[in-house]
Amino acid sequence: MIMDLLNKLLAPAPEPLGDEDARLALSALLVRIARSDHNYSDDERDRIDRIIRTRYGLDIGGAILLREQAEALEAEAPDTVRFTRAIKDAVPYDNRMGVVEALWQVVLADGHRDAAEDALLRLSANLLGVSDVDSARARQRAEQAQ
Repeated sequence: MIMDLLNKLLAPAPEPLGDEDARLALSALLVRIARSDHNYSDDERDRIDRIIRTRYGLDIGGAILLREQAEALEAEAPDTVRFTRAIKDAVPYDNRMGVVEALWQVVLADGHRDAAEDALLRLSANLLGVSDVDSARARQRAEQAQ
């Protein structure tokens, strides 16, 4: 399943992903940002689970299963540039905007902003085609939701 999704994402002309594949790819990006500071904390896992539950209407068991699948995909995914660009090509803009806000929620989950997480988030937002202004608005919404 994971290799099939990676092959879809990395195809020369990726087609839009189905709902399940998009959920998995976008969840893997949440995991990647959480792992970027080499401190993948329980707070970050819990935040990802809550985001997944809210975003996709899953119960806690379904959210944990999706996060675990996302962790496996993230570990196998190529570098962030290729992975994020592939998501951009396969996922509609509105969904990508929501993901940037969710990425900010993960970055802020442990109570402090890490430079590595900030840098990866800025890169990811840019590669997802989300402007700096829209990313800043997403960060403000995430801060208010904390």
